[in-house]
Amino acid sequence: MKELSQQDWKEQLENDENAFLLDVRTDEEYEEKHIPNSTQLDIFQAQKFMDTVNEFDKSKNFYVYCRSGKRSAQACQILDQVGVENTFNLEGGILDWTGETKTS
Repeated sequence: MKELSQQDWKEQLENDENAFLLDVRTDEEYEEKHIPNSTQLDIFQAQKFMDTVNEFDKSKNFYVYCRSGKRSAQACQILDQVGVENTFNLEGGILDWTGETKTS
């Protein structure tokens, strides 16, 4: 897992053709505001999270975010443990995000 600043994470994500954008917050948080083109998977739903993570294409580069950066750091560690080679945690999470967002 690499911890990236907001600017580095955004630039790297925009230039990565093998990127997978993962939001690990709750459904409610995701509906309030999320980064466009992200896939939402609630890390608090542990069994569903693990089942889904194990089905992911592990060759992708995973850009992971949450509200403040703590849950996404946990998610990156889990992804690393199941064989994902490249995980990038967004420092400060969506609270510090200055890029584009959407609501559901």
